Amino acid sequence: MLLLVICVGDIIITGDDVQGISDLKFFQKYFQTKNLGSLQYFVGIKIARSSKRITLSQKKYVFDILSDVDMLGCRIANASIKANIKLLPNQGEILDDLDRYS
Repeated sequence: MLLLVICVGDIIITGDDVQGISDLKFFQKYFQTKNLGSLQYFVGIKIARSSKRITLSQKKYVFDILSDVDMLGCRIANASIKANIKLLPNQGEILDDLDRYS
């Protein structure tokens, strides 16, 4: 499997197909690129890997936003969603006013 993600000027190439990754790097002939090694941050998301899982976190991004609006000292409010809930398609109730959430 091979995955290519492009966001403005940032590119992620990942997968278990070593030859496919190597073949995909053809664009290095046409564009100046740098191999930054193992992915740690991408568009404000921290990526942490272990042998069993990949964890994505936007904690730094949230702190940066709170700092920008001078709210680092604000109080925490409870969220209405349970922690570690598994969300599945076609499960649960349809929202009454979908426009409110788009």
